[in-house]
Amino acid sequence: MNEHDTRQAMVELGLSLFNRGYATGGSGNLSARLDDGRIIATPTNSCLGRLQAERLSLVDEEGRHLQGDKPTKELSFHLSLYQNDPGKRAVVHLHCTYLTALSCLEGLDSSNVIRPFTPYYVMRVGQLPLIPYYHPGDERIARDLGEQARNYNAFLLANHGPVVTGRDLYHAVDNMEELEETARLALLLSQQQVRYLSEQEVLELSRRKV
Repeated sequence: MNEHDTRQAMVELGLSLFNRGYATGGSGNLSARLDDGRIIATPTNSCLGRLQAERLSLVDEEGRHLQGDKPTKELSFHLSLYQNDPGKRAVVHLHCTYLTALSCLEGLDSSNVIRPFTPYYVMRVGQLPLIPYYHPGDERIARDLGEQARNYNAFLLANHGPVVTGRDLYHAVDNMEELEETARLALLLSQQQVRYLSEQEVLELSRRKV
């Protein structure tokens, strides 16, 4: 997408996420990388339901502010993901209810927080590694995400929330929605006997990435 279309998509998707309860108040942030390497991001402390296309932050590949309002204070981990994996073109970070609740639980498998039990979780997300708790804006989040950027499409920040990537904003948001629904189901089924997908089933689904 060109810059104009990317700005419009960010406003449209931010409003959709806000209206459906995926984001509240000034929490969460979005970004997208343009073909020339510049990055459009939501401004610091902005509400996803009240974004304005002309006020979105524009930064260069190193994060230098070029235009619009000041970018989100969590821009550093967006930049780290882009710099370490050229295939990532959009990043969505939310504090959505079920994934944030999941991120606060003890005893999570740090290599894959949600054991696969639905096909689209595997096809859209694959695995969900856990990033240790750091306070919002801590540069260690950027470091840890950057180190794992090429291996995963999504991450769960402990006691914080999810970070999900995609080939464009629409794809990243779709991936986020699928992941939030998977977390909701995982919590609903936490006291039930679940039929998890076998290793062979997961392998077959991994070849059908959406």
